[in-house]
Amino acid sequence: MKVFKFGGASVKDAEGIKNVSSIINSHSGNELLVVVSAMGKITNQLEDLYRAYLNGQDDMQQIFENIKLYHFNVLHQLFADHNHPVYDEVMNTFVEIDWLIEEEPDDAADYIYDQIVSIGEIVSSKILAAWLATLRSDVKWLDARNYVHTDNTYREGLVNWDKTEAEISKNLVPLLQQNIAVTQGFIGSTSENFTTTLGRDGSDYSAAIFSACLNATSLTIWKDVPGVLNADPKWFDETERIPQLSYHDAIELAYYGATIIHPKTIKPIQNKSIPLYVRSFLHPEAEGTDITDLKNHLPVPSFIFKVNQALISIFPKDFSFIIEENLSDIFSLFHKHRVKINTMLNSAISFSISFDHDALKLEHLMADLSRHYKVKYNTGVELVTIRYYNQETIDRVTVNKNILLEVKSRNTCQIVMRDKVKTE
Repeated sequence: MKVFKFGGASVKDAEGIKNVSSIINSHSGNELLVVVSAMGKITNQLEDLYRAYLNGQDDMQQIFENIKLYHFNVLHQLFADHNHPVYDEVMNTFVEIDWLIEEEPDDAADYIYDQIVSIGEIVSSKILAAWLATLRSDVKWLDARNYVHTDNTYREGLVNWDKTEAEISKNLVPLLQQNIAVTQGFIGSTSENFTTTLGRDGSDYSAAIFSACLNATSLTIWKDVPGVLNADPKWFDETERIPQLSYHDAIELAYYGATIIHPKTIKPIQNKSIPLYVRSFLHPEAEGTDITDLKNHLPVPSFIFKVNQALISIFPKDFSFIIEENLSDIFSLFHKHRVKINTMLNSAISFSISFDHDALKLEHLMADLSRHYKVKYNTGVELVTIRYYNQETIDRVTVNKNILLEVKSRNTCQIVMRDKVKTE
């Protein structure tokens, strides 16, 4: 039993759909589950539609029409016969959004988000399954919401593992013995059958959920890079592929923001000792990265950059110290505003935290914190994390930078910094 996961870049157009189908079709035998993301940048466009709906924007319908046009252009390139059933299936999926946006927004914003944005995965999986069925007869499209069960935390659904595993064992395992199945990442459902999502870029996590519940022999994530690299090519001209990686190091890299793997992906497959292979859909025969229970640590230092960071420093208003009671209060406010901490440092009289800058979240968080604390903040800063650092690697990334915060552990160094102001 194997699980393949394909991201949005792999299915962004008709040629991508054909390439992915070719990779799947080359898999001998059945017992393969394929998990697919929304096409290209469609999730971003669906988020634009969600905001336009909530804000009553005049361009809401145009945004929606552009989303539909994108998908039907792909369909026209794949299926010359416009009577093919996939046309109706895709149109009927979009009708679900039509019904929603006909009315004024009345439900909670996060609930609305999940009902709109989840459509991307539904449509892409229908298109992929339809094309794959032209190559082989044993293809089944499955609705992931019938298998992945969550609580009612919209946008960040918490998986009910017992119910999910029971459903997959009972109904999915027998089906995969005779078929290749295509399903969606990113989505699940509540006990009331309302759609939830698992967090932004959560399709990798979905693949891990299915893999763990199926006791899969392996999970392969197909990317547009040759494997896990020691740095993002956007920031470094020279990078190295890491052929083998331990679960532990993969978890650390994902936690600190490596975009190659979703942070929640590793633990479910580590618990079942399921190997994770990262391969290139552009060169499917090439070696990639194998993530296993390897005991050795990374062979080279790895760099993770996060830009557009906010750095908050929190101080007591009186002459007291930052103590456990203060920290509990501060963390509860970060949890309340759903702000995920990327790094932190505390001293006797201050507590500093960096996180992804979101103007609205920052405004609300500052308002709450300022009731009891003196707060200073910077925006437009960047965070670099170096796994297995040395002074040479630190010097490499801090040229012409002002260091605002630096945190070191035995294996990891995190630096919050900004460009030095040039003077004439």
